Amino acid sequence: MKNANGIVLDKQGQLDYRTPASFQIIVLLEPISIILERVAALCLIAAVSSLGLLHPNQCRSLAGRGYFDALATLTNEVCLLQAPSFKVSTLFLDVKGGFDNNCANKHAGIVTKEGVSAHPVAWIKSFLSKRQCRLIFQGTPKVFLLVAFCTPQGSPISPLRFVLYIASLHPTIP
Repeated sequence: MKNANGIVLDKQGQLDYRTPASFQIIVLLEPISIILERVAALCLIAAVSSLGLLHPNQCRSLAGRGYFDALATLTNEVCLLQAPSFKVSTLFLDVKGGFDNNCANKHAGIVTKEGVSAHPVAWIKSFLSKRQCRLIFQGTPKVFLLVAFCTPQGSPISPLRFVLYIASLHPTIP
């Protein structure tokens, strides 16, 4: 369940297809793996929520915190603050390539420091260790290669892990 197939697709409109940036990889995971990771994600969400590790301003990536929820919250906050003639500003961050650069040991250290018990931390380390991907495009050998840094694309656990990974970016604002 740690093996994935990466389908390599050409990006449209590229002038030069000799560089890796000219391609996009869509990772396909085994269905049973996705189901088991969803169960693990729900358990981890409960564990980190009870410790207060999910910042209330974090939107997207988690159930009940989608685009619509973010827009409704933002609209409400702006209206509340503009009523007494305050000036309002907002900061949006979109971290490109965040899932691709999510180091297992650093992530395990973050959640351990925050009080997550040993069992979920061990699962996180195991989840990211010895993962392999096989790139599939015309003319390539179909062999699996180890992936050094990776939070699998399409995995139910990936958004939660990323939210926890960047939790320290959220400032404490009254």
